[in-house]
Amino acid sequence: MEGEPEMDEHNGVDVVVVGAGFAGLYALHRLAAQGMSVIGFEAGADVGGTWYWNRYPGARCDIPTTDYTYTFDPDLEAEWRWSEKYATQPEILTYLGHVADRYDLRRHIEFATRLERAVWDEEARRWQVSTDTGRTVSCRFLMMASGCLSLPKTPDIDGVDRFAGAVYFTSRWPHAPVDFSGQRVAVIGTGSSGIQSIPVIARQAAQLTVFQRTPSYSIPAHNGPASVERLAALAADRATYRHEARVSRGGIPAELTTVMGVTAPEEVRRQRFEDAWEQGELFGILGVFADQSINPESNEIVAEMIREKIRSIVHDPETAEALSPRDHYFGTRRPCLDTGYFETYNRPNVRLVNLHKQPIVAITESGIDTTDESLDFDAIVFATGFDAMTGALVSVDLEGVDGLTLAEKWTEGPSTYLGLTTVGFPNLFTVTGPGSPSVLSNMAVSIEQHVEWISDCLADLREGGFDRIEPTPVAEAGWNQHCDDCAALTLHPTAHSWYMGTNIPGKPHRLLPYIGGVDTYRAACDDVVKGGYLGFDLAGPDRHQCNDGVIRRVQPDVAMVLDAMAVLDLPPLESMEVAEARAFMEASAKLRPPGPEVGEIVDGTLPGPLAYRLYRPASPGPHRLLVYFHGGGWVLGSATSDDPLCRDLCRRSDCLVASVDYRHAPESRFPAAPDDAYAAACWLADNGADLGAAPGPILLAGWSAGANVAAVACQLARDAGRPFIAGQVLLNPVTDSDLTRPSYLENGEGYILTAPLMTWFWDHYAPVGQRTDPKAAPLRGDLHGLPPAIVVTSEFDPLRDEGDAYAVALEAAGVPVEQIAARGHTHTSLTMVDVVLSGAPVRAELAAAVRRLLGP
Repeated sequence: MEGEPEMDEHNGVDVVVVGAGFAGLYALHRLAAQGMSVIGFEAGADVGGTWYWNRYPGARCDIPTTDYTYTFDPDLEAEWRWSEKYATQPEILTYLGHVADRYDLRRHIEFATRLERAVWDEEARRWQVSTDTGRTVSCRFLMMASGCLSLPKTPDIDGVDRFAGAVYFTSRWPHAPVDFSGQRVAVIGTGSSGIQSIPVIARQAAQLTVFQRTPSYSIPAHNGPASVERLAALAADRATYRHEARVSRGGIPAELTTVMGVTAPEEVRRQRFEDAWEQGELFGILGVFADQSINPESNEIVAEMIREKIRSIVHDPETAEALSPRDHYFGTRRPCLDTGYFETYNRPNVRLVNLHKQPIVAITESGIDTTDESLDFDAIVFATGFDAMTGALVSVDLEGVDGLTLAEKWTEGPSTYLGLTTVGFPNLFTVTGPGSPSVLSNMAVSIEQHVEWISDCLADLREGGFDRIEPTPVAEAGWNQHCDDCAALTLHPTAHSWYMGTNIPGKPHRLLPYIGGVDTYRAACDDVVKGGYLGFDLAGPDRHQCNDGVIRRVQPDVAMVLDAMAVLDLPPLESMEVAEARAFMEASAKLRPPGPEVGEIVDGTLPGPLAYRLYRPASPGPHRLLVYFHGGGWVLGSATSDDPLCRDLCRRSDCLVASVDYRHAPESRFPAAPDDAYAAACWLADNGADLGAAPGPILLAGWSAGANVAAVACQLARDAGRPFIAGQVLLNPVTDSDLTRPSYLENGEGYILTAPLMTWFWDHYAPVGQRTDPKAAPLRGDLHGLPPAIVVTSEFDPLRDEGDAYAVALEAAGVPVEQIAARGHTHTSLTMVDVVLSGAPVRAELAAAVRRLLGP
C-alpha cells in the first residue's frame, strides 16, 4: 500500500506500534527518526486514540493544557496555542491531527485496523502479528500504545440490550452531534465522563435522571484562559519548566507542601483548601496536605471540606447528602473536575436516583425499573467507564514463549517490570502499562518518558548487537513488590475503584498504576540503564548479557528518608566529639513525631541511680512488664531517647514498658552498660508490683546496643539464677564485634548506621582486647538455657548478619527463637514511628510475637 514502511529481509518491520493517540504518534515519530522501519495499527478511522473515541458532551482533559501537551519539540510548542486552561475534545483531536501532519505520521499508520493476535516466534526472534483486516506483519519489536482507558466496560445490568430507545456510551460517542432537546434522558454513572456530560445534557433534555451508585469527589475546574503564572514560567524558561515537570511527583511542576493536616491550625487548613478549590487543579486539591494520601484523619479534613462545598451548592439536603462521598477516602478513586456539576441538581428538570437506596432491577424496552418504580426514557447514556490499564492489553491474543498468553499470565493480576515489559514476552513493550505512573500522573509526561526509554533501549540493543530483550523473573518480582510496597503506604488499596480493578467483576484487586511518583519512577528506569539494563536478559546472534537483580529493594519511605538525609549532607557522627554527637541527637529527637498515645507516662529513678520512663497501657491492668534498653552504641541516648518506639511497643503489646538508662561510654566503659542492665532487671523484677506490673517473669528488650545489653543481661540472669526472664526481645541487636561480615560490606555505607560509625562506637565502648568477651559480644557466650527470643533483623543493616547468626546460634543451643526479617529496612528505620510507615507492620509482628511469648 502507499506509504507502507520499507520491509526488511524478514518481510516485516522493526517495530509495530499499536494505537495512534498521544503515545502511538510520538512512538512512530521517534522510532522513524532513529531509522527504524515502523508501522502503526489504529482501530479508529483517524489519529487521536482516546480523544478520537471519547466525544461525549463536555469532554475535556483534566490536566492544564500548558502541561497536557507534547514537549519534545520546542518548535511545535511555539506554533501551537491552546485556547483554554482545559481543552475540549475537539481541540485536542485537532492538535493530534496537527502533530500527525507536521511530522508526516499518517504514512506509517493503517487505520480502521485492530490488532487481533500476535505470536512470538522464538526461532526467528520476531512477533508474527495479525489484524482484523487480514493483514499479517512480522516485526522485531511490538509496542502496545493502546492506552490505559480504551476498552469500555460492559454495563453489568440486566436487560442492557432490551431498551428500544437510543443508547449512547460516553466511551464510544457518535461522531455526529446528538441533540437531546425535549427528550427524557437517563445517565448511568457519575465518574469523570458522567460529571462532564451531565451539565451539558441537562441544558438540552426535557428531563434528566441521573443514576448514581458511588458519588465522586469533584471540584470546579474554573476553566478559562490558561494560567497566567504557568504561561509566564514557560515563557521565562521553557527548558527549566519542562525539566521540573519530568522530575516532579505528578508530571507537573509543583512545590510539595510539608503542612500536615492533622497538626496544622484550622486557619491554615482552611486557607490551603480554599486556595486549592479556587485553583481548580487535580494536583492542587490532592496536595492540600502532605499526609492526606496516607493519614485517614488528614484525608477526612479535606473530604469534609469538599462535602461542605457540596452542601452549600446543592439546595436539597437529601440530594446534597447523596452526592457527598463517604465510602472512600478522597483521592483513592479518580477525583473529578467539573463545570457546574453540582449546580445542575438545582435545576427543576434534573433528578438524582441513589442506587444504594433504590437499585436498578433491569432495563426494559421503555426504560429502567428500580426496586421502587418504573421510569420511561427516550435515551439512556452509559457513563460506566473502562476496563482500565489491563483490558486493552489482555483483549488481544498475545502469545509469548511456550504458547503462554498474556491473559493467562495475568490471571491473578498484571505482573510487569517497570510497567514496560513482562516475563515470557520478549521484545514486547507496553507504554504506560500497569506498574508505571500512567493514570496517576500527567499522561503526556509519562508517555514521553516511556517512548523515549523504549526507543533509546532499541537503539542500545542495535548498537550492542542484541535482537532480543526480556526481563528476568527476579527483576519482575522485585518491581511488583516495590509497587505493592508503595501502594501499601497509601490509602488507595482501601477503595473500590478502577485504579484497583474492582469495577470489573472477577478482576484481581491490586493497585494497577505505580504510585511512587513520576520522579522516583524515572530515576528507577534510568538506574536500570546505568546498571547495564539491570534485570534484563539481552541476547544477540553471537552474544548474551544478563545483569540480574532488583532495582528497588529499600522500602519506598525508607528511601525517601535516606534521600532527605543525603540532601542535608550532615557531617557524620563519627567525625564529632561525643558531646557534639549527643547534642546533635537530642536536637534531632525534638523534630520527630511523638508516637502514639498511651495510658500514662511516668519518669523515675532506680538505684544506681538509673533514670527510667514508664509507659502504661490505656487498658485495665495489671500488665506484664517489659524492660527496654535504648540504642545509641553505648555512647548516645537515654531512657527517653527511643520514646516513640517505646510508646508504640506499649500500645501494640499491651505491656507495661520500662525504658531504663545505663551508664555510657566513654565516661563509663565496658562492662558498665551490661552490669547496669542486669541490675535494673533485678530491681524491676523485685519491685515491679509497686509500679503496677502483673506478677510473673519479666521480658528484657532493646534496640541496637540496647539489645546487646539486654541479651547479655539474660545470660547474667541465667548464670545467677535470678531474675526469671520470660523472654528476650532483640531489635537489630549488636551481638558480636566482628565488622568483617558480609552485611558490613553490603550495608556499611549509605544507610545511616555505617561501618565507620560502628567502629567509633566500639572504640569508645571497649578496648580491642575485651570486645570478644561474651559480656560485649553475647554471640560468643554460652547460649544454652537462655529464655526464648524474638530477634528482628533488617535487610540493609550492617548488623544484619550478626543478628541472624545469634538467632541461629540460639536455636542450635535449644532456645526457642522467633525471627522477624524486616525486608527493605535499615538499622534505624523501624524506630521511626509515624515517619517510616512501612515499619508499622514489622512492629505489629514484633508485638504479636511478644504477646505469644507471654501467653494468655
